[in-house]
Amino acid sequence: MSITSDPPAPAAPVPPRPPAVRELAELLFQDGNADAGGNGEGAAHERWRKLISTDVFAPRTDASPEDRRRLSYQRLRAVNAEVPAPERLATDPRGLAALHEWTAVVDGATSTVAGIHYNLFLGSLLDDTVSPARDLRPFLSLDRVGTFLCTERDHGNDVAGLETVARYDRERAEFVLHTPHDGAAKYMPNTGPAGGPKTAVVAARLLADDRDHGVFLFLVPLSDENGAPLPGVTVQALPERIGSPVDHCVTSFDHVRLPRTALVQGAHGRMDPEGGVDGAVRSPRRRILHSIGRVTIGKLCMSAAALGGARGALTVAVRYAHTRTISGPVLGERITLAAHRTHQTRLLQGVATTYAMTFLHRAVMERWVTHEPDERAEVERLVAVAKGWITWQTRGIALEARERCGARGLFPVNGLAEYPANTDGAITAEGDNLAVWCKAGSEMLFGQGLAPEAGRATGHERLTDPAFLRRLIAADERRWHTSARRELRSAPGGDPLGRWNAASTDALRMVEAYAVGRAAEAFADASAGLRHAPTRTALRDLCALFLLERIEPRAGLLLAEGALTPGQVQALPGTVRELTARLGSWLTELTEAFLVPEEYLSSLPMLRES
Repeated sequence: MSITSDPPAPAAPVPPRPPAVRELAELLFQDGNADAGGNGEGAAHERWRKLISTDVFAPRTDASPEDRRRLSYQRLRAVNAEVPAPERLATDPRGLAALHEWTAVVDGATSTVAGIHYNLFLGSLLDDTVSPARDLRPFLSLDRVGTFLCTERDHGNDVAGLETVARYDRERAEFVLHTPHDGAAKYMPNTGPAGGPKTAVVAARLLADDRDHGVFLFLVPLSDENGAPLPGVTVQALPERIGSPVDHCVTSFDHVRLPRTALVQGAHGRMDPEGGVDGAVRSPRRRILHSIGRVTIGKLCMSAAALGGARGALTVAVRYAHTRTISGPVLGERITLAAHRTHQTRLLQGVATTYAMTFLHRAVMERWVTHEPDERAEVERLVAVAKGWITWQTRGIALEARERCGARGLFPVNGLAEYPANTDGAITAEGDNLAVWCKAGSEMLFGQGLAPEAGRATGHERLTDPAFLRRLIAADERRWHTSARRELRSAPGGDPLGRWNAASTDALRMVEAYAVGRAAEAFADASAGLRHAPTRTALRDLCALFLLERIEPRAGLLLAEGALTPGQVQALPGTVRELTARLGSWLTELTEAFLVPEEYLSSLPMLRES
């Protein structure tokens, strides 16, 4: 078996897709009408799918890490060439998410640098409608790459504690940007020389007359035309990390002077000519949340990238399962891996979860795009919960897909090895999942009503009925919500951390059940309008399989509460076997609907050799 990149095989003519695949693909990517560049020439998903089919995105896993870092920026420029109006992409959450979904299939590093440039950097500048207009042409043309410097060596999720300072010098109408100690150095932004000259938006504490006005963003050139750091800027490369290579560094500033126009302002705060700061957000502590508001769209993009990885991993694993033959039960007989129900079931469970994740992401995106101002806190929490659940689920799916391909799956050249590691990056980026869920759980305890009760089971409910199974998940959410409230109230007063610690385990279980419930609702809503009866039935079964996998570990408590009968609990394993048997013949169509390009699949040696 070759473990170096072979030239891609000539692409064979693609036969017409079966009707079920076409309908499923339309269902999965129906929000693709969002325009990725503002010119109305095509759906966002189809635009990016076609781009990753081109030669510039052909796998280069044989390249050195340094060459692959440079390649990610070449691919970023290929993305930019497809976008007639980059500033419109930066303000289009659907288009940004679609970009992440497809680039993550073939190169997680491209997803990373694209999200940082378009969303965190360019989006932050475009959101500033208070400052005088800036010349964004170098960033729109990618003559300069944008990056985002927020977290610090001593302050990861603890962004309220950032210590980088920007002191206002009134006499010269300038800011002095400074890193006071090593712990305040900006930790792991993509500030290396790869990709050419770079400019950043930097989160720093604004000080005027020694008064702390909270954290704002500042526009800061980092490197010259050759990519070398400018005076006062220190960039130290970090060791190689797992996953697709990105030029992650530690970056610090030594009294770097910036013009007054470097301040990125907004409704949260603006500076008058005398150095006074005012705005709708009075609390310096809360200003950081508004300054880095683009992180919420970043969470949607991280979820999208994870989805792309899950779909890519499952497509490769399912195709391999149907082409790789092994010895059968009869002497001399050869059968495919997919013929084994044990192999098939693992993949089907991943496919079911991926459909649920996709529909959840579409529903959450819709809420974000259409929400009213007074709904923002609730929708931001939903985005955060979905990001945690999707990225955690994706890591398990990617690992399972790799494992199902045996030793071949260990080699990056075969397209599977980097998916789990790239998902690890998404789990940490834009807020560590556990920290994000703890915040969501604490807010939900008393800021959200209890889920409905399931009522006592009669034994006549069908375990293949997604509506009944959704009621069980709601009952589970309600139980943990009630339990967490009780633990919080019964803990001794005067110790906020101790009270939270008492309630936190049950609160996190509540958040998980809430995420599963929202995914199940989105699954049901998305598939309700399918025209083709067999496809509609298959998706109903797939939704039931997704829910049963979550209900089996909860069955004991659901039985104790009367939401399930003893007979229903005993019937759970058999029902799962029944569903997987019915869905086995759908496995190929369900994954072909992910539309992973043939140009990419045909380049993977594993799929040519098996």
